Formats: sequence, structure tokens, C-alpha cells
Amino acid sequence: MSADLPRFRHPAEWEPHEATWLCWPHSRKDWPGKLAAVQWDFADMVRRPASTGELVRIIVSSPQHERVVRAILDASGAPLHHVEFYRIPSDRSWTRDAGPIFAEAIGQPRPVVLHFAFNAWAKYPDWHNDAEIARHVAELLGLVRIEPMHRGRRVVLEGGAFDVNGRGTVLVTEECLLDEHIQVRNPGFTREDYQAVFAKWLGASNVVWLARGLVGDDDTHGHVDDVCRFVNPTTIVYAIEHRPHDENHARLKENLERLQSMRLENGERPTLVPIPMPEPLTFRGRRLPASYLNFYIANHVVLVPTFNDPHDRLALGILADLFPDRTVVGIHAVDLLLGLGSVHCLTHEQPRLTSLGAEPTAAT
Repeated sequence: MSADLPRFRHPAEWEPHEATWLCWPHSRKDWPGKLAAVQWDFADMVRRPASTGELVRIIVSSPQHERVVRAILDASGAPLHHVEFYRIPSDRSWTRDAGPIFAEAIGQPRPVVLHFAFNAWAKYPDWHNDAEIARHVAELLGLVRIEPMHRGRRVVLEGGAFDVNGRGTVLVTEECLLDEHIQVRNPGFTREDYQAVFAKWLGASNVVWLARGLVGDDDTHGHVDDVCRFVNPTTIVYAIEHRPHDENHARLKENLERLQSMRLENGERPTLVPIPMPEPLTFRGRRLPASYLNFYIANHVVLVPTFNDPHDRLALGILADLFPDRTVVGIHAVDLLLGLGSVHCLTHEQPRLTSLGAEPTAAT
């Protein structure tokens, strides 16, 4: 990495998209006994933005896989003329974390793909195909690919580990990035190391360190996109657990206390809006990371996970008030959660680009 490379900025999720990316589910171990049902949840995640004119780009493994996906999407009513397929090898379907991170290169005419290293959250052995998805996407789109470095080595960073407002502030958790014993992504990295990474590669020099993620988020060990999100440059929604005996109560209360003392990049306090947690969901005795904060902001719609819970309507209403220019819709996520992730974990925005060089397989 030469010193004369341009600075970078990670656009906020609500900024205009060129496309939404998903990797069609194929791993039965992620969704035991539920893979068929989960595919219809994916179809809904495709149909909603595609029906508003947003391009949806889907990673599939083979021509046969593509034919199956086309049939499901067609049956679900998704407009296939707003869907493109890319045949890229993958291990799993967590596009937020394994997929490319698109950034603006300040002073440059085209964006770049930031190819952070991916090692399956320092937990699973099946990551080698996923680790190369960003490289394939950059080649297909004809974009420059850069491997972010710090202290002489590639940086491991997943998309769900941070949330930005596009103006210079980033939200993260200490549990995910600073734990020195559990799922260590970048051994030896300090708070200052990560702050340097965020400033250089995301254009976010103002780092807000929350404490922990959700109980049950054992896969990622504390991703911030389950507990705290920007919805505009100055407004943050945060998960709150009102039941004092729930195991998430104390950790979410500590996060709120930190948010109450934070400042934005301009020194001002953000507007803070609480969103209640749903009732606990478990599978085979294991707590699942159910949270309304794992929503995805598309160009004209906001996809919000729902859980057949009394709080579903309240969460949708709060977000509808915060996104008056978008339609807020629920995506059934009970089955998705068996994979220990939800809507935001499975999607990734591609900011609006120019002069794309891709020649994908377009749906007809």
C-alpha cells in the first residue's frame, strides 16, 4: 500500500445503491431441516427491493443452482428483469461479512472493492471460498480491488462488525474486536490499531466503542448490527431489553450508557431512539440472536426481521417513523435465525457506481 493511494469513505447504507447483493442459501448445516423454507424468505428479500426497481445481484454456485433460484423467484413474484446472477463459489450465505466492501476513493472517478480478510469469525473451518468472493466480484465488475493492510498484515474485518453514518463516525463493540481470547480476528490489535484502520479505510476517525453484542450471538461474538445502528447521519437506534431478569438487560443498558455520553464527528450529541427486544427465541436450548436492529436499508424499502412476536408491530412502527421516504416491511426471520443471523447479515449494499465493466448473466 503506497502512501499516495487516495483516502476512502464507506458510504452510509441509506445512500443510493447500484444494487443489493445476496448469496443464495445452500448450506444445510446453517439451516438444519429448514433450507427449503429459508429459500422462500430469501425470495421475499429479493422481491421487495427488486419490485421497487432496485437491482438485486445474487451469487449462485452453478448453472443448475441458478435455474432452481430462478424458479423460486418466479413463483414468488419477484421481477426477474431486476435480478442478475453471478456464478461464484461460496461456502455459506453471510454476504454482509464475507462479501465485498465497496468504498469511495476520494478524488478518484471510480469506487474500489476493499477486500478485507475473512476467516469465518475466527471460528469455523469452511471459509476459503467465501474469503475470495470479494476478489471475484471486483473482477466481474471491473473494479480495483485493494487488500487493506495495517502493521504489515491484512486486516480481518466483517461488514457486520461496524456501522457508519458516512460522515466520519463508526459504531463497533469491544466484545467483537478487542477480546484477546475468544474469536480473535487480528491478534495484537489494540483500540488504537482499529481506530487507525477505520480512519484510513472507512473514512471514519470518530470511533464509538460499545461494550457487547447480544447473548446468543456466538457466531460473530458481538457484531454491532444486532444492537445499534445509524438510520441517518445524526440518529441512532439501539436495542433495549426492559425485562430486568433477561440476560441481555445489563449488557444493552451498558451500551445505552455509552451512547448517552458519545459525540458525533462534529462534536454534537446524536438523537437516540430505543427499539425493544423481542421475546427470547431458542432452538434446542440455545438462545438465538433475535433483534429488530438487523434490518437492511434498500433504496426504497427497509427490510426488518420479524419473529411472530407482539413487539413486531412496535418495531416496524418506530422504523417507519424514522424512514418516511421508504416503505418499511417485515421479513419473517424465525427460520433465518437458525443460522444465527438475519436480514442484515445476509445482504450487502453496493453503492451507486459508474462505468461498470461487468457482463453478468441477466435474468429474463
